[in-house]
Amino acid sequence: MNNLIQNYKIILKELTSICNDIEPTKQIRVPKLSDLELAALNITAEYMSINSELQLFRYISGIDLEKKIERSVYNRRKRKLFPYIEKIRENLSSKFSEFTDVFIVDSTPIEICKINRANRSSICSTEQIRPSFGYCAAQKTRYFGYKLHAVCDKNGVFHSFDFSPANVHDINYLNDVRENFKNCLLIGDRGYISKEFQVDLFNYSNIKLSLPMRKNQHGFVEFSKTKAKIRKRIETAISQLTGQFLININFAKTVMWSKIVGVFAKNNS
Repeated sequence: MNNLIQNYKIILKELTSICNDIEPTKQIRVPKLSDLELAALNITAEYMSINSELQLFRYISGIDLEKKIERSVYNRRKRKLFPYIEKIRENLSSKFSEFTDVFIVDSTPIEICKINRANRSSICSTEQIRPSFGYCAAQKTRYFGYKLHAVCDKNGVFHSFDFSPANVHDINYLNDVRENFKNCLLIGDRGYISKEFQVDLFNYSNIKLSLPMRKNQHGFVEFSKTKAKIRKRIETAISQLTGQFLININFAKTVMWSKIVGVFAKNNS
């Protein structure tokens, strides 16, 4: 409990100094726990790998935080605060993007249930973006669910992310990248090989896409060892999301809630 309160106070202090220009949501009654305090509590829970609200409220039982908000209210407000939390994430990541012009793009599977339960699963079945069957070349496995696309810098700080059905090709995420980044070097793997997209990124946003070539490609050139080492940073960061923030354990029932669960994990890795 002491560790949670200590971490909460440190995170709240940093958010107060960095994100004080972000306007909170307008409410008729001023809540006892402000939007920023709720966001700080959410970050603290993710940071400490507390993936259950029941467990979180056991930690804060008997202290001032418990008196400020009930568990059901915490759940509802956290979902409604997604736009506010997203602004905080963008604010935090922008503080780091000023120091680098090298980014890495990659994707990872988000399985929502085992394949043998896929046909009768109701998770996200009412969403516009519905889960689908996909194949992960890195793990050499088929799965049912979504795909998380992300861009991080060479220090491992995530600056952009999105979800898509598992059957959507990685290369389609580059359409989002060209809108959010410019004048930088973007390193990816062979899944993003496309001469058309490579030229489009450069012409539209001055993004130089650097990828390892396939050995059967005409004019094969060995990929730079320095760039290969930099690209491993996003693989390490994704492994941290899986190991520390448990993104492979799904409790979400909607796509929006999936985004809320993962928002701050990207910046704390």
